[in-house]
Amino acid sequence: MNSNQSLPLSVCLVSGGLDSCVAAAIASRSCRLAFLHVNYGQLTEERELMAFDAIADHYAVRHRLKVDISYLKSIGGSALTDPIIPVPEKCLGESGVPVTYVPFRNTHMLAIAVSWAEVIGAGYIYIGAIEADGSGYPDCRRSYFDAYRLLIEEGTRPQTNIEIITPLIDYDKGMVVKAGTALKAPLHLTWSCYQNQNSACGKCDSCLLRIKGFAAAGVTDPIQYAM
Repeated sequence: MNSNQSLPLSVCLVSGGLDSCVAAAIASRSCRLAFLHVNYGQLTEERELMAFDAIADHYAVRHRLKVDISYLKSIGGSALTDPIIPVPEKCLGESGVPVTYVPFRNTHMLAIAVSWAEVIGAGYIYIGAIEADGSGYPDCRRSYFDAYRLLIEEGTRPQTNIEIITPLIDYDKGMVVKAGTALKAPLHLTWSCYQNQNSACGKCDSCLLRIKGFAAAGVTDPIQYAM
């Protein structure tokens, strides 16, 4: 972690997954880091929190905030929060918004990040969203983040200046893995599986995207799969 106090402070949304880890690695080159983790009642909540703590320890991050918004589980509507809805397997590439989409999730998370950033004086919020090679989630599009930037301007103090940074927005998973490898990001500490907390299933969209990314980058995936 870059500890130079003259550098700007950045809030990094870190789920514990591959993309957020690499986004944080990019932020670490030019910013002091504050890590935010949000539990929203997801199936792999405990495993993702373990990954978050391990990544934060790796970067020696002192500013850590863990927030629970499990009301999203009560709202439901997603296979990630409702155990009655099965997590799709081997469905990567199908058209439409997948059932793993958590309705408006990034809006809730970014709202927390903006609130915290305004309090601690952070000038940036890093989020590892991907549009080009994502899962088709509407709140991972460039146009969505453009709209959210306007919301920040309208909803914060006049002297507040917070910018959302989406360094991976145009990447595919292979590019993410290559960038993370080049930055010596702790990819071995990350967790991507939507449904398992021990060995990754290797069948959900998130696992399949991860496997595809490591293969495209020519890098060995350091985690174990149950398949």
